[in-house]
Amino acid sequence: MYTIEEFDKEKTKVLKYILYKKRTEQEIRKKFVSSIEENMLEDIIEYLKEAKYIDDSELIERTINNFMQLKNLSIKEIQYKLIAKGLNKNDIEDYIYENREELEEYETKSAKNIIDKKLISMEPKEIKQYLLKKGYKLENINQAMNE
Repeated sequence: MYTIEEFDKEKTKVLKYILYKKRTEQEIRKKFVSSIEENMLEDIIEYLKEAKYIDDSELIERTINNFMQLKNLSIKEIQYKLIAKGLNKNDIEDYIYENREELEEYETKSAKNIIDKKLISMEPKEIKQYLLKKGYKLENINQAMNE
């Protein structure tokens, strides 16, 4: 077992790590697995989840919104990036399903931006292949090419 003082000291370390930049539960585990005793780390994570410092579903939403404002990505690419962060695949799929109209619109707009950039140096057929490899849906590519 551990003392309240030890718990508070380690909790503060984890909190500083989270407050610097929002982290997933998996990122926190990876970072502190060797420096904090397992039971204490579990308790700290539980405490921080209850206090809403760790909220993976909120992080999914925020991250997707950031991607949509800053990058041209396919829905598949967004999914892979979130999974790579250690977020739960089912939570990601649920969010995408619930927001699919908005995300389909974003993907089409994204494809359009890429098409506009690539038309200078590539044939439409090549661009289509490029976008398919990046995980864009065929109907979104076709819609973007027709705009």
